[in-house]
Amino acid sequence: MADLGKTQLGEQSEYVSVYTPSLLCPLPRQDSRDQLGLIEPDLLPFAGVDIWMAYEVSWLDAKGKPQVAVAEFRIPCTSPNIIESKSFKLYLNSFNQTPFTNWSDVVATMESDLTVAAGAPVSADLSPLASAVHSDVYRVGAFPGENIDHLDIEVDAYNPDPQLLEIEEGNHIVSETLSSDLLKSNCPVTGQPDWGTVYVRYRGAAISREGLLRYIISYREHQDFHEHCVEQMFLHIQSQCHPQELTVFARYTRRGGLDINPFRTNCDEEPFNVRLVRQ
Repeated sequence: MADLGKTQLGEQSEYVSVYTPSLLCPLPRQDSRDQLGLIEPDLLPFAGVDIWMAYEVSWLDAKGKPQVAVAEFRIPCTSPNIIESKSFKLYLNSFNQTPFTNWSDVVATMESDLTVAAGAPVSADLSPLASAVHSDVYRVGAFPGENIDHLDIEVDAYNPDPQLLEIEEGNHIVSETLSSDLLKSNCPVTGQPDWGTVYVRYRGAAISREGLLRYIISYREHQDFHEHCVEQMFLHIQSQCHPQELTVFARYTRRGGLDINPFRTNCDEEPFNVRLVRQ
C-alpha cells in the first residue's frame, strides 16, 4: 500500500481558504484490491459507487457574499483511485474565500477536479439548504429490511474472519435484506474509529444471521479505508455463502463534514441514498 504517512491524513495541515485543487490526494484502489485477489481491474465481481455527502460547503459569490450548500458526490468503484478523506475536506475548504460567478461554475469546477483525481467521471450535486430540507436525500431515514442487532450472541473475534459466515441448515433459498449498526473499523493512518451501519441484501441459501452479525462485529479492530472494508465484506460473503445476488452498502458517520458510503452489488440494484440517524 502507498506510504499513507506522507499523505495529508498523516500530517498537520494548514487551513487553505483559496481554491487549491492540488490539495486532493488520490490513492490507488488496486493496492488494497491486490490483497483481496482482485488482480484484474477490468474484471471486478461487483459494480458500485462511493457516495460522499458533504455538509460544510461554502464559497463567495461575485459580490463577495458567502454561499452555503450541502453536496452529494458519486465516485464510481471502477475509478483507479479513491480520494483521501482529509484531502477532500481540505479541498472543499479551499473554496471558502474563492468567488464564483454562479453555482453551476462551482459544480463544474468540483466535477472536473474530482474526475482528474479519481481517474474516472465524478458527479457533484449542490443543494441550497432551503431545498435540502424538503429532499428525501437529507431527511433522516433508515435502511430497509431487518436489523439483526437484537440477536443474543457471544463475540470473541474483532478482526475480519470470513469463517464466521455460514449457511443455515437446510440450504433453503431466500431473498432478504439485513442490516447492523454495529460496524466499526479504524483509519489505517490515524487509528481513529470509523462508525457505520451496513446493509446486506442477497438472494440465495439462507445466511446464518448470528454468523453474519459476528462477522460484521469482527471489523472492530480492523484498519482500512471504508471503500476497501465494503469490498472485502462483499468478497467474503460471496466466497463463503455463494449467494446468487448480493449487495453490500455501508454508511459511515461523518468526519470533518464528510461521510463516505460505499455501495457494491452484482445485480441490477441501483444505489440509493438514505441519511441515517447518526449521519
